[in-house]
Amino acid sequence: NITGTLCATAADFLRVTKQYLPHLARLCLISTFLEDGIRMWFQWYEQRDYIEATWSCGYFLATCFVLLNLLGQLGGCVLILSRNFVQYACFGLFGIIALQTVAYSILWDLKFLMRNMALGGGLLLLLAESRSDGKSMFAGVPSMGESSPKQYMQLGGRVLLVLMFMTLLHFDSSFFSVRAYGPTILLSLSLSPSPLSIFLPLR
Repeated sequence: NITGTLCATAADFLRVTKQYLPHLARLCLISTFLEDGIRMWFQWYEQRDYIEATWSCGYFLATCFVLLNLLGQLGGCVLILSRNFVQYACFGLFGIIALQTVAYSILWDLKFLMRNMALGGGLLLLLAESRSDGKSMFAGVPSMGESSPKQYMQLGGRVLLVLMFMTLLHFDSSFFSVRAYGPTILLSLSLSPSPLSIFLPLR
């Protein structure tokens, strides 16, 4: 039974690494915000000039936009990784996503819009994980006996998160496409999420 073998392997892996996985999972979910916040620092002038030229908002407002993105993203990442005010940090990062969607006209670019929605899915998983009693094996993977709102948040987060993988895939009948689509579809349907979430990055 392939599914049984995968589940057993994933369970053994999670048992051995459960001490480190929560921190690694949170880091992976916020890595895009962390990278973008650092990029704002190193590309300060380019980002400011782009916003000023695109929206004709002036030097001051363009600078405020870049500063808000830099502090909002890096500050939110620090709070999430330190497990302080996680819900407020997630709501702040949701605001950053909405702000960037409008400012960079991402709304009209389907690929980048799907990636932004995937970022929102990651934040939903973090919000759901923050509602637990701290005994979750790692962020975003449900366990028995959880409340319905948390389960719905996890389901919505996983569905949105797989959009990131969908932007990287191409529709064809090759073995590699099937290898990638299978776990992606099953993960979004909540079938054996633990082993599938481990093998998805191997795509």
